[in-house]
Parts: sequence; C-alpha cells; structure tokens
Amino acid sequence: MSNLSRRGILGGAIAVAATAVTGPVATAAPGPRQAAEPPTLWREFTKAPYTHPQIPYVGRAGARRGARHLRRPEAVFHAHRYGARPDAESNAPAINRALAAAGRAGGGTVQLAPGTYRIDDVIRVTDDNVVLRGAGSGRTKLLATKNLTELIGPYGSRYGGDKSSWSWAGGLIWLCPRDRLDSLTAAIRAKDWPFEGWTGNKRDEWRTLTTVAPATRGSWSVRVADTSRLRRGSLVLLRLADDADHTLLEHMAGGGAGPQAYTWDDKTKLTSYVPYEWPVRIAQVKGHTVTFERPLPLDVRPEWDPRLTTHVPALTGSGVEGLTLEAVQTPQSPHLLDKGHNGVTFQCAYDCWADDVHVRHVDNGFGLVAASACTLRRTSVGGRGSHHPYFCREGSHDNLIEEFRIERRTVPTPAGTQLHGINVEGLSSYNVWSRGVMEMGTFDTHRGMPFANVRTEITVENDGRHGGDASAGPLYGARFAHWNVTVTNQRAGLVKIDGIAPYSATVGISRVREFDQIDVPDFSGELNSRIEAYGSPGSVRPRNLYEAQRALGE
Repeated sequence: MSNLSRRGILGGAIAVAATAVTGPVATAAPGPRQAAEPPTLWREFTKAPYTHPQIPYVGRAGARRGARHLRRPEAVFHAHRYGARPDAESNAPAINRALAAAGRAGGGTVQLAPGTYRIDDVIRVTDDNVVLRGAGSGRTKLLATKNLTELIGPYGSRYGGDKSSWSWAGGLIWLCPRDRLDSLTAAIRAKDWPFEGWTGNKRDEWRTLTTVAPATRGSWSVRVADTSRLRRGSLVLLRLADDADHTLLEHMAGGGAGPQAYTWDDKTKLTSYVPYEWPVRIAQVKGHTVTFERPLPLDVRPEWDPRLTTHVPALTGSGVEGLTLEAVQTPQSPHLLDKGHNGVTFQCAYDCWADDVHVRHVDNGFGLVAASACTLRRTSVGGRGSHHPYFCREGSHDNLIEEFRIERRTVPTPAGTQLHGINVEGLSSYNVWSRGVMEMGTFDTHRGMPFANVRTEITVENDGRHGGDASAGPLYGARFAHWNVTVTNQRAGLVKIDGIAPYSATVGISRVREFDQIDVPDFSGELNSRIEAYGSPGSVRPRNLYEAQRALGE
C-alpha cells in the first residue's frame, strides 16, 4: 500500500474514530461523572496524526503492532520431562534444556506446572517462537538464588568509573538471540565492556542494504536506490548518522533556536548513542518504494547518510508468561553498585512479549535494552524495592508497557540507594507506558535525550528521582506526552513537563507543585510545549492517548 493510499484510508477512519473516542462534549465544568471537552491538542492531532509537533504517533507500538492477542506456539514442551521439579536443588539446567529443545524444533511453549522452582543460573530464551509459560503468576514461581555478578562476573561501565552495569543491564530471565547473548557474556567476562545494541559489541556488525532518499517524519514509505536485498516481512535497521554540526540531535530535540544554541560536543556519552538505529519490518516493496509497518520516527536527510542496513539477528515471536520470578531477598545495593538480582530483560528482541509476570526483591525489574516492538502486559514489580523497576535504554523503540504496577516496598529504603520508577534513556523513542499504578517511583528520563515517548492513564505516588550523567545530555527530546496522570502526593517533578521538555504535551494531570528534585530546561528560549486540562485527570477525553490513537487506525 502506498503512503498516499494509507493516509487516505486512515484519514477517513479518523473522522469516525475521533467522535467515538472523545465522547460527548461538555457544556459545563466537568464533574466526576461528566466528560470534558476534548483538548485542543487532541483535535489537532486527529488532523495530522503522524506529524503533530507535540504528540507522537504511537498507535502501532508493541509486539505485532500492538496486537491484543499474541499467539504462543502450539507445540508444548513440559519442563518436568527435562527434569524440572519443585523439590530440585536447581531447575535452571532443566528449564534451559526444555527451552533449547523447543528452539531446535522451530519453536514451542515450555510449560511449567504450579510450584516453586529454585534456579541458580540465568534462564535463557534465545530462539525464535519460544515461550516460557507458567501456570499463572500466583501459581508458578522461580526462586533465584544467585545474582548476575556471581553467574557471569562483574560488569563495569564502558564509560569508566566504578559503576556496575548490572544496574541497568541483564536479567535472570534473559530474552536475547543466542549468538548475541554469547558475545555479550564473553565480552563481560573478558572485561571488554561491550556496546549492547543491534550492531554488536563494537557497533560494527552491519552491512548496507541500500541508501535512502530524503523523506519526512510520519511518512510510511521511502524511496531507495536498490531493492534487490529487501523483502516483505524482513526486519531492517534505518540508520541515521549525525553530522559535525549535530543537526540530527537538534532535530530529535525539535529544532529551532534552543537546540541550535545547545552545546553538544562535550556530551560524549550522548554522542556515543548515535547513529540512531530504528528496527522496522518491511510491509511492501514496490519498484524503488519501500513501505514500513510504522511511520518514520524522524526526517530522513542526506546530511545524515541515511541507509537501510543489516543487524545482528533479532529474537522474534518469543515470550514469557504466567509466572513470578523472585530473588532471594538481600538488601538493595548502594546506587550504581547493583549485583544483578535482576528480573526479565529483552535485548535485541522484536515482536516479543511478557504477560502476567511478577518480579520480587530485584535490583532491576523489567528491562528493554536495544529492544523494539515488544509488549509487557500485566506485569508488576514488588518486594524490597528496586533501583529501576522498569528500564528502557540503548535505543529501544516502539515498545508497549501496559497494565503495569510498581508496588510499595516492603522494607525501609536503605541509605545511599535510589529509586527511579519507569526509566527511559539513550535516544529511545515512541515507547508507551499505559494504564499503570505506581505506588512509588517517578517518570525518570535518565538523560540521554529520549524523545517521542508517551505516559498515559497512570496513577503515581511521585517520590522517585531521575538520574543520568551530565555527559549524557538533555533530559528530554521533542514530543514527550504525559496524558491523564493522577499524582497522589502533589509533586510536579518529571510529570508536569511543560516548562522542561521541548515540544511536549502535558494533558490532564493533577494540580501539582515543585518540591524536592527541581530541574531547569536544557534548552534556552521558547520550548513550544503545551499544557491542557490541568487539574483534570480522569475527566479528560480521550482518557488514554495510546488507545485513542489505536482506534484511529482501526
């Protein structure tokens, strides 16, 4: 389908869906049972859904473009047949044998019966179309007795210092392609601290498939020089390199005088994050036109040497469902010295998922590390408290985290520790956090200029703090949207962002005030940010920005 025809079809759908999702227009001040008038920003968005200056298009975030039902493989591999049993000293070898057998068979569901299973190694989901499935998070538990430092080794930072990278990487359930996971763990053991993304430990494992002609943000199609190595359904990387004047970074920040005046050259950690690499499936190849399954996240300009490239093979179609992962309870480590009692991490994964998964007593809960188009649904983090309950980094894009919960910690906060909440960093873009309850934490950006992310229909006790090295640059790029957020303790920080984030939208949040950690804008001059329905969470329509966007295209 061409870009024009897709726009035409969706344009017709918008006229119908806008009425359906916004509901009746109120003529008086909204009460607890009365719908508010749709914000001006929403009405603007329905007229230009792919190019709105403050609201990103995230209507296709998540696995299989946000599919409500993700089909697990039909072949079933019962873990007990490989030696897994609740009374065993360690079940990791048996579970990993079952997962490997499912992989060799071309895919399958590894079924764990009800019970508590001790594990003393990483559970590895490394093959496509393999699902680890328990009997439900209240019935099947994995009890992890060791951390990643014990199992793999200390993991220092490639940026120096005494920080532990287990503070933001790796999981005791780790979904990652086998060769990529092997290369990562080998580099960690060799103390050759790797890059963690789609193009290998040294970011050099890629080949050019074709160069790309100029195109604008929001386009579904691009013109390319050569289609001989492009196929419908293939996963490719769109690669955009920055230029000497850092115009790509300026574009991610929305452009204009503020980003142009910003000092980029000394932000060495930030500049290490580019080239920007966006994984996407090809929906159609026709002549020299390639159509993607999602619209372009950024402009494509010649000065950024745009090209479609190869990447390390991705993990696809795999997931984890219906279980609790609980670490043996230990005190939370001092900030950035985590040992790696970590939960579930997706890395170099596309179209993968977690559903009905609970993690307890972990340093870091659910991780998206160079992961894209993944869905985390009905997940929760509880127990003694976590450094990063949810972390999204290293160029992770188009992910959906919905129906999530961060539970109140069960022990007092140890001195010297940090709580971040739902974290996003490292140029990660077009990710969605939807329908969440945060009994503690905050909307952490961790610098690294993430952009075009959405947090919607969330209740938060806003008591966390953001992190991020100064060399990682701005807290926000353009098009952050916070929509229908109830703040239970009146703290503004990192939720009310109209005075901090460029080209952002703050819509339908509680009335808040500044206290504790207070930030100033990274960019000078006019931010071009918008705020509407202030003080009206719950009554704003549409209630959920992501779900309303999905309705526009259906």
